[in-house]
Amino acid sequence: MGKPTGFLEYTRKEPGYRPREERIRDFRAVECQLSHREIQVQAARCMDCGTPFCHATGCPLSNLIPEFNDFMYRGKWRRALDLLLSTNNFPEFTGRVCPALCEAACVAGINDDPVTIRQIELAVIEKGFESDYLRPSPPPRRHGSRVAVVGAGPAGLAAADTLNRAGYPVVVFDEAPRPGGILRYGIPDFKLEKWVVERRIRMMEQEGVVFETGVRVGEDISYRYLKSRFDALCLACGARRPRDLPVPGRDLQGIHFAMDYLVQQNRRMGGETFDASGEIWAAGKRVVIIGGGDTGSDCLGTAIRQGAERVVQLEILPKPPLRRSEHTPWPRWPYMLRESHAHKEGGEVWWSVMTKSFLGSEGRVTGLRCVEVEWDRDPEGALKGPMEKPGTEFDLEADLVLLAMGFTGPEENSMFDGLGIERDQRGNVKVGPLNMTNVPGIFAAGDMTLGQSLVVRAIADGRKAAGGIRAYLKDIGG
Repeated sequence: MGKPTGFLEYTRKEPGYRPREERIRDFRAVECQLSHREIQVQAARCMDCGTPFCHATGCPLSNLIPEFNDFMYRGKWRRALDLLLSTNNFPEFTGRVCPALCEAACVAGINDDPVTIRQIELAVIEKGFESDYLRPSPPPRRHGSRVAVVGAGPAGLAAADTLNRAGYPVVVFDEAPRPGGILRYGIPDFKLEKWVVERRIRMMEQEGVVFETGVRVGEDISYRYLKSRFDALCLACGARRPRDLPVPGRDLQGIHFAMDYLVQQNRRMGGETFDASGEIWAAGKRVVIIGGGDTGSDCLGTAIRQGAERVVQLEILPKPPLRRSEHTPWPRWPYMLRESHAHKEGGEVWWSVMTKSFLGSEGRVTGLRCVEVEWDRDPEGALKGPMEKPGTEFDLEADLVLLAMGFTGPEENSMFDGLGIERDQRGNVKVGPLNMTNVPGIFAAGDMTLGQSLVVRAIADGRKAAGGIRAYLKDIGG
């Protein structure tokens, strides 16, 4: 433990954001970063707990948080980096977009502010790149078995990187023009600038990973083709089937899925072309976002930057409490109000509101008919409802509606069905303890198996699938 009294002497310091008036004019990263000295002070707040809940119950990757905090406080950046990379393939991603489950489980957070673990993690990996500690390092020898990964999002990249470092030749297939999946196409630049993704992709290529983009497995290439060239297959295609809102007026023009909107903006930022007739643009429009999660927040920030006249975000759930709810005691992920930087940039958030129908004129959406709802809780604290509140119906004007209500599972793929890959009741791919499906040699990872989840969980599941693939290849003599 670097400084036994650090948590008593120092207070938590947030990095903050660029000024609102500045950041809403561009799509560059909004979050600032602490200086190296400030990071070392923040690392001194770690209590080196006997049972580090940040590691044990908080972090899906089981990062060795007290240990790398200790190295950070003592200025041993290289050792902190090596320790971090032993459990996390891509700290530069999680350090920017992870909601910091570890901080919710930090022991210091019981009666004080938790340690700034996410910021420390980001500082460690960026110091690694800045100091040239991180260089392409291809494996010293290669196995004869080859692995194909379908999907270049966080789970697929983690599986590919882990297998490649173990010496297995890996080819990653993805239908998009460039690798990165949701990291490149779903998350806006103001949260994750794409040079960060490209930097990691370049390193993986230099270490031997091959990326084949613009290829849809099951249509452009068949399973027979893959089976003839690879000894194992990892499916990491995400859960990209969006949840719809089948109410009257849904067929009106101007109603879009949130991810279509975000992907289009990211393609625009990346210089990619798309059919202009299908352009979704918020400038000068009254925008309504249905859904109060991270995707809805990303739409809010994007619409503000595009010059929307007004942005309203609707959430059917009740407004959470300002502080941790008694129903989610430490070290559980707390149920409480969270506001992203986008909520501080403009727009409005309305809670406990349900959309009953869309209103339109001449085939285009002009508004929504909504109603307020109320919720009850069962004895365990779970929400029950919603129930409409009589006499609370109202109309809300809108020129553009974005549906950000989450996802229901993986997209359909004829290859998966043709092979008889089993799915669970929610449509997710079923896997065993080592992430292998019911078809020998075919594995799955990320949101395809977990359902809609976090980038950090996808990375952890990709690593787990890579371990299963290694075990399988050894069993078959590969």
